[in-house]
Amino acid sequence: MKTIRAVFAVAVTLFMQAALAGALVDTKWLAANRESPDVLILDASPMHAKGHIPGAVPVNLFAVATFGVRDVTLAQVEQTYQKLGVDPGKRIVIYDEGGSWFAPRLFFSLSYYGFPVERLAILDGGLAKWQADGLPVTKDATSKPVPGSFHVTKANDEQRTRIPDLVAASGDRDQKVLIDALGPEYHYGATQFFNKAGHIPHSALLPAEDFYNADKTFKSPDDIRRMAAFMAIRPEQEISTYCGGGGAASVPYFALKHLAGYSKVKLSIESEMGWLQDDRDLPLWTYAAPAMMRDTEWLQSWGGRMMRMYGVSRLSVVDVRTPEAYAQGHVPFALSVPAETFRRTKDSRALGEVLGKSGVDASHEAIIVSGGGITKDAALAYVALEKAGQKKVSILMDALDSPDTLDKMARVGFGMTKEATIVGAPAKPTDMAVAPVAYAVNLRDGAGASAIYPKVYIASGAVMPTRSVDGKVIHVPYTDLLNADGTPKAAKDIWAVLSKAGVPRYAELVTFSDDPGEAAVTYYILRLMGYPDIKVLAS
Repeated sequence: MKTIRAVFAVAVTLFMQAALAGALVDTKWLAANRESPDVLILDASPMHAKGHIPGAVPVNLFAVATFGVRDVTLAQVEQTYQKLGVDPGKRIVIYDEGGSWFAPRLFFSLSYYGFPVERLAILDGGLAKWQADGLPVTKDATSKPVPGSFHVTKANDEQRTRIPDLVAASGDRDQKVLIDALGPEYHYGATQFFNKAGHIPHSALLPAEDFYNADKTFKSPDDIRRMAAFMAIRPEQEISTYCGGGGAASVPYFALKHLAGYSKVKLSIESEMGWLQDDRDLPLWTYAAPAMMRDTEWLQSWGGRMMRMYGVSRLSVVDVRTPEAYAQGHVPFALSVPAETFRRTKDSRALGEVLGKSGVDASHEAIIVSGGGITKDAALAYVALEKAGQKKVSILMDALDSPDTLDKMARVGFGMTKEATIVGAPAKPTDMAVAPVAYAVNLRDGAGASAIYPKVYIASGAVMPTRSVDGKVIHVPYTDLLNADGTPKAAKDIWAVLSKAGVPRYAELVTFSDDPGEAAVTYYILRLMGYPDIKVLAS
């Protein structure tokens, strides 16, 4: 019985590999079959007149595919495809210049309008690979094809994600995932298509260009699955790809669905164009996790007396300044856990005991208050709380000694106090108190899954650390990532610094320094930017 099962498993695997391989043909296959009457070659590139494969029929992609919020009727699509010679009895091979989105987008469009997907294929590497292999190219016009008999009766909307679905996917990160197919310059806001810069909240950055090898062929199914796993994308999730207007999104759609074998992949035709034209004025983010940063208005709203009185505040305010600074004045309901506690308490379980006695609840959001912004003390506390399993951790960006901050706090009725927060029952109704709780430690060993990609160390101090490490080291002083007031630089500027330094996006990133606080700041910034696999080297 085991032998039969093993044979059956191998057969299924071979069948799946054959089915997936059918979505691509190589130049050798096309060279041998391009003159067959059963093969129709469609040139999806906009450069047909400058040179094309002999016999290839040029396609105006914008006449046969829906982009953004523009619509094309089924009758128009059918008529245009028939004029191109599209016939269900033919094997259709699509190509573009290579390493582009035109061919995958035409592949999607044909499939979306009902052409049998098993009769479709993309020329791997496109025209670039064709020419590199010394195969013929011509500028002669292709003869008008014999009209095809392809009928379009409906669109396969199960392949498409609409704007309400994108909104739902942004809020359900367990069952659904969004993939941004644009490049980092768009994702982080350096370049923008429309009135807002950035990406749809909670999107994974997987640019179209990342799915291609240097010769413009597609990466292998294993490489594609590795990329997806690195971004914590699971095969059972519903995956929606998007870009600016539904073009580049076709590359991860095609690669994940038709090469890597992920079954629940959809494409957003409207993409950011539809997102930003929605009546709800939907947001775009530039940072990956802006909620890691808080301000005093937010703190007053969710951690003030009223919300606590009604029992709906789920916030622990962790003041990491010295006990002397805390006594001089702190935000209401702040708990004093000096930074030195985080520095000297290396064991997370021992730290949990201290945190529990101090009134910190592991099931709350812990907002860290320091001298202002992302100080080394605040970052160290962030790393320690995250490792201990705090449900959520953020840092207050406002400087408590700033006149602007004090004025802002006064305006919202959240002025500084010298009254220590009681951990336990209040003596009188006006006392600031939090309920005692046992801190439930749930150890986390850094962000991301290790060993998928090579390890790269980021030296975070002003000078290179004295300790040596076994691996590639890139020097990025943590101060290069911050503004003068301790707040993070704009996401686009952080990306520019990291990119210029050569920090790879596909790597296990480990920050280190002679001062662990400096390494912790860099760790925090990388988390803010959405790098998926980052750790701090233990001191």
